[in-house]
Amino acid sequence: MPGTNLTREEARERARLLSVDSYTIALDISGAQEGGTFRSETTVHFTAREAGASFIDLVAPSVRHIALNGEVLPASDVFADSRIALPNVLAGHNELVVVADCAYTNTGEGLHRFVDPVDEQAYLYTQFEVPDARRVFACFEQPDLKATFQFTVRAPEGWTVISNAPTPQPADNVWRFEPTPRISSYITALIAGPYHSVHSSWEGPGGRSVPLGIYCRPSLAEHLDAEAIFAVTRQGFDWFEEKFDYPYPFAKYDQLFVPEFNAGAMENAGAVTIRDQYVFRSKVTDAAYEMRAETILHELAHMWFGDLVTMEWWNDLWLNESFATYTSIACQAHAPGSRWPHAWTSFANSMKTWAYRQDQLPSTHPIMAEIRDLDDVLVNFDGITYAKGASVLKQLVAYVGMDAFFAGVQAYFKRHAWGNTRLTDLLSALEETSGRDLGAWSKAWLQTAGINVLRPEITVDGDGGITSFAIRQEAPALPAGATGSPTLRPHRIAIGLYELTDGALVRRERIELDVDGELTEVPQLIGQIRPAVILLNDDDLSYAKVRLDPESLTVVTRHLGDFTESLPRALSWASAWDMTRDGELATRDYLDLVLSGIGKESDIGVVQSLHRQVSLALDLYADPAWRESGLLRWSEAAHRHLTEAAPGSDHQLAWMRALASVARTDEQLELLAGLLDGTRTVEGLAVDTDLRWSLLQRLAATGRADEKEITAELTRDRTSAGERHAAYARAARPTREAKAEAWALVVESDKLPNALQEAVIGGFVQTDQRELLASYTPEYFAALKNVWETRSHEMAQQIAVGLYPSIQVSEATLTETDAWLEAAKPSAALRRLVTESRAGVERALHAQAADQAAARR
Repeated sequence: MPGTNLTREEARERARLLSVDSYTIALDISGAQEGGTFRSETTVHFTAREAGASFIDLVAPSVRHIALNGEVLPASDVFADSRIALPNVLAGHNELVVVADCAYTNTGEGLHRFVDPVDEQAYLYTQFEVPDARRVFACFEQPDLKATFQFTVRAPEGWTVISNAPTPQPADNVWRFEPTPRISSYITALIAGPYHSVHSSWEGPGGRSVPLGIYCRPSLAEHLDAEAIFAVTRQGFDWFEEKFDYPYPFAKYDQLFVPEFNAGAMENAGAVTIRDQYVFRSKVTDAAYEMRAETILHELAHMWFGDLVTMEWWNDLWLNESFATYTSIACQAHAPGSRWPHAWTSFANSMKTWAYRQDQLPSTHPIMAEIRDLDDVLVNFDGITYAKGASVLKQLVAYVGMDAFFAGVQAYFKRHAWGNTRLTDLLSALEETSGRDLGAWSKAWLQTAGINVLRPEITVDGDGGITSFAIRQEAPALPAGATGSPTLRPHRIAIGLYELTDGALVRRERIELDVDGELTEVPQLIGQIRPAVILLNDDDLSYAKVRLDPESLTVVTRHLGDFTESLPRALSWASAWDMTRDGELATRDYLDLVLSGIGKESDIGVVQSLHRQVSLALDLYADPAWRESGLLRWSEAAHRHLTEAAPGSDHQLAWMRALASVARTDEQLELLAGLLDGTRTVEGLAVDTDLRWSLLQRLAATGRADEKEITAELTRDRTSAGERHAAYARAARPTREAKAEAWALVVESDKLPNALQEAVIGGFVQTDQRELLASYTPEYFAALKNVWETRSHEMAQQIAVGLYPSIQVSEATLTETDAWLEAAKPSAALRRLVTESRAGVERALHAQAADQAAARR
C-alpha cells in the first residue's frame, strides 16, 4: 500500500524525541462473525524530550476521534498516508487517545479473519511483523520504542481470547488482560475464536512452573498430537534455560496453530502463532516432525533473542533470526534425549542450500544488512538472515568454544534485558567471555556479502603418500548488481579422511584447523597415505562452497551412499547440487549420481531434499532436448523405489509423493488413478486424505481429471485444506479456460484470501505446461506494477514471485524482464524480487548449456 513506508532516519528521529511508557488498547470484535470493521480505542502515554512535532502510525478505513493532551485533532487535518500527525507534542508527559474503525483482513496481515467451512465459525489472529500492529491499534511502529501493552477485548459469546498476558476470566464477554512487560509493538498479539485447547506446564528448577497451552480449531482437534508438541517444548525450556542462564521472561507460553498463516510461525511474546499445517491430518515422514520441532524451538528461542532483547533497528534482524535458528538446531542436536541428534544433517542439506542460493543472487547482502526503510526489511527475511547467519554462528562456536559462546550470550541477556541492542553490544559480551578480538571476524563475516569456495590442492608420490596439501580459498565476484566486493574470510573447518572399507566409507581421521587467506598449508597430512576421500569442511563447521579433488569426486560419485554417517553424505549431496546449479556438473550427471546413491540414503529428510532438487534440475537445468528422457528415467526410478520400499515406511511414502509429482507414462498415471479410486493398492501404503489430493492434482495437471473429479474429492474433504487442494487442482488443468480462470482469480480480482491465492498460483504454474503458459509472460509484466501498488505486501509478493515466468528459460525472458525494469522503474523492494527471479532464469540458461555440452562428450 502507498504511504505505509517508514525510513530509518524517521525512526531514528522519532526515537530521539520520544520514549513510550504504555498503551491501553480496547478492541470490540463482537461483530467478527460477520466481518467488516472493528472498533479500536488506543490510549498512549509517552514522554517527549523536547516540545515538537511527531507522528503515530495507523492503518484504518476511518478515524473517529483523536485527542492529544485533551486537545481534539480533526482527523481530516492530521490523518493521512497511514500516519496521524502530532503537531504539538509537549516536553515531558503526553497522552494521546485514538478511536478508529480498523479492518479485518484476509491477507495474513494485521487482524486476520478466517471462517472454517467445517463449523462456519470465524477465527481471528494477529500477525504484526514487520509493521502491522498499526492495522489494529495506533502505535509508534518501530522496535526500539518499547512499552507496556494492556488489552481489553469485547468478543462474541463462547469465544476464547488469548494475548501476551495470561488469559483472564471474562465478564460479560469482555476480557481484561494485565499489562505486558516492556516489549516492541510487533510482538504483541491477539488470537480469538472458539478455539480448542490443551493445557499443561513446564516445571523448572526451584519449583518454578510455566503454564503451557496449545490451541487449534475444533475441526483439527482430532489430529492434534499435543503431548508430542509439549515434549519438544519442554526440551527447549530445559536446554535454553540452562544455556542462556536467564529465566523464561514471560508469565505463560501458549502455542496457537492458526489458519492461513503466511510464514512458519511468529514469536509473539508468550503467544506464539504457528501455521496449522503443522497439525498433521495425514501421515507424514519423520522429516516433517523434525521441521515442526525446529519451528517450535526457533520460536521459543525468540522469547530471549528478539522479545527479551530486541534489535534497535531492522538492520540487526539477524540478532533475532540467526540466533533463533542456530540455537533451535543446536538444541535438537545436543539436548539430552533429543529425537533428532542428526539435526545438523538436515540443516546442511536444506537450510544451507537456501543460504547458498540466496548468497549468489544480485540481492545478496551482508548478514548485518543495510535497511533503509520498511520496504527493505519486508523482503529481507531470507536465507542469509536465517541460514547463513546460523552457519556463521556455528563457526563462531567452533572458533571460541561453546562454553565461552554461551557465557557471552548469558552476559548479553543480563546486561540488556527488556532493552534494544546493536551488533556491538553482542560482540563486546562475546569478546569478554572468549578473550578473542572479534572485530576482524565481524567485519569479514557479518558486514560483507558473498560466499567463498574451498578447494584442496594435493600432490601424491608413487607410493600414494601425500607430499603436499593446501586449501585454496576463492572469493568469486559478486553477482552483477550486488554491492560490495569479494572477500576472503577466516574459516574454522575440519578435514575428514575417509577410507573405503568393506564397501563403506569410514572416517579414519579428522583434523580441525583455521583457514585464512588465499592458500593455507596443512602440514599434518604430509607423509600420510592418501585416503579414498578427502572431505573439506567435515562436520560442516563453516559456511563455504566446498569442492572435491578429482580422485575424491570419482569415489564419491560411485559410493556417495556408502558413507556410514549422515552428515558427510549430506555435505557431499549438497556439494553435488551446488555444482549442478553452477553448471560444473551436468544435470544428466547429477541424475546419475542421485540414482546411484539415493537408494542407500537412510536419512529421510535428505531423501526428500534430493527429490525436490532432482525435479528442479530436470525442469530448469536440463537440456530441453533431453529433458523428457531425464524425467522419464526419474519417474521410473520413483516407481521402482516405491515398490521396493518397506511397506508402511517413511521411504515408501516419500517415494509415493515423488512419483505423484512426476508421473507421466500411461502405466504410472493409471497407478495414480487406481490408488485414488481403490482399484489398486500398494502394500502398507495408506492412501489418506492429503495423499489422495496429491494423486488427484497430478491427474488434473495431466488432463486425466476434471471438475467432476475435483468436486467429488472436495465433497469428501469439505475443509479449508480441501478448498486449497481443490483450488490448486483446478488451476493445474492443462486447458486455456482453466488458466484464464486462475489468472482472473489472482491478478484481475483481489478477493481471494492469502492461502487460496497461494494455492491457485501453485496450480497455475506447471512445468509440463510451458507452451500453454508462454502467453502469460507479457500479461505478467503488464499487470505487475499495478498489483504491487494496490495490494498488501504479502499478497503482492506472492504474485510478483509466484507468477514470474521462471519456467520460460530463454534469452527472450531476460530481455523482456530488462525492458520492464527499465520502463517501470519499480520500487526497490519490487525490483529486488523481480531481479532475483531473473537471476534464476539466467542461472538455468547457464546450466542448460552445461548439460548440452555433456551430451556432446
